[in-house]
Amino acid sequence: MTKVIMNGCNGHMGHVISDLCEKDPEIEIVAGIDINTEQHYGYPVFANIGDCDVAADAIIDFSHVSCIDALMAYCVSRQIPVVVCTTGLSGEQDALLKTSSEKVAVLKSANMSLGVNTLMELLQTAAKVLAPAGFDMEIVEKHHNQKLDAPSGTAIALADSMNEALDEAYSYKYDRSQERKKRDKYEIGIQAVRGGNIVGEHEVIFAGTDEVITFKHTAYSKAIFGKGAIEAAKYLAGKPAGFYGMADVIKSAS
Repeated sequence: MTKVIMNGCNGHMGHVISDLCEKDPEIEIVAGIDINTEQHYGYPVFANIGDCDVAADAIIDFSHVSCIDALMAYCVSRQIPVVVCTTGLSGEQDALLKTSSEKVAVLKSANMSLGVNTLMELLQTAAKVLAPAGFDMEIVEKHHNQKLDAPSGTAIALADSMNEALDEAYSYKYDRSQERKKRDKYEIGIQAVRGGNIVGEHEVIFAGTDEVITFKHTAYSKAIFGKGAIEAAKYLAGKPAGFYGMADVIKSAS
């Protein structure tokens, strides 16, 4: 059984993951970290990660950007692998994750959904075949009206996966309202929709002459991100120092 520490245990995703782990015989949360130290589950909760003395195989982090520095210092000093799910990290914090991965196993992904990460691999195959054949590539993403960033990190990650397969030859176009000209062949359009309580929807369009191919992923609840994080923690436990992604988790299951 994989024993994990839940960093940000009393946030929304902390509760989602705690509920999922209670139903999964292969994983157990043995401690939580949160500024709110209320105990809603059977594990102890610490306000500061440095005070946690509970042994664990991995840490799942759904906290806040302000917690990342202390988290990485703890993981390196205790040699505990970490799945970092917190979003909005600065360039310096991304660099910290990379340098920390030289000493301990670190897994980071723009989206923890197994479905989204499988989609990324499918898009790479499609891009290699369709882009050279003249297909235009467009991404439309939809999220709830409370989301602050646009486009989503997942939309960018989807574009990056296609661009990587095409030797980084494409630029990204976010707005066409300020110019009147034909679409450039070497661009990927990315558009954002915000409304209601849409959890997350990403549609990737390959538009060619007389035919259109569409890939679509819809998230109906945030539980999908929790499930992905749990599978990532199971995978990362016991792994040597290195920088990992959800693609590694998917490959290990195939």
